Amino acid sequence: QVQPVESGGGAVQAGGSLRLSCTFRSGMLDRDNFAWYRQAPGKHREMVAVLRYDGFTNYTDSVKGRFTISRDSAKTSVHLQMDRLNAEDTGVYYCNEGSYLGLLSMGAFGDFGDWGQGTQVTVSL
Repeated sequence: QVQPVESGGGAVQAGGSLRLSCTFRSGMLDRDNFAWYRQAPGKHREMVAVLRYDGFTNYTDSVKGRFTISRDSAKTSVHLQMDRLNAEDTGVYYCNEGSYLGLLSMGAFGDFGDWGQGTQVTVSL
């Protein structure tokens, strides 16, 4: 398993946008399912968005209509476009890869990669 490398976080005002990116040191050409997670201060890590091999996507309710998960055509990076950010979006964001059920269960019911260092997103009022 190879650690992902997340980037693109930063500090923004409420209503602003950020675009997170994720790559894997060994490349991504043979990986099919990806997800983004976040951990807010004092809270458990939660899944934010998932991208399945067939293009199916799903999002946690609080980000639906504001966040978009995608991968580039070269299959080297996975992105999370975050629009209309609010203070509740603050946290450390992580990406990961694995089986679809593994991603949904964070490894309890399927393949799941190692965690990376994450990227900090801070949204101020």
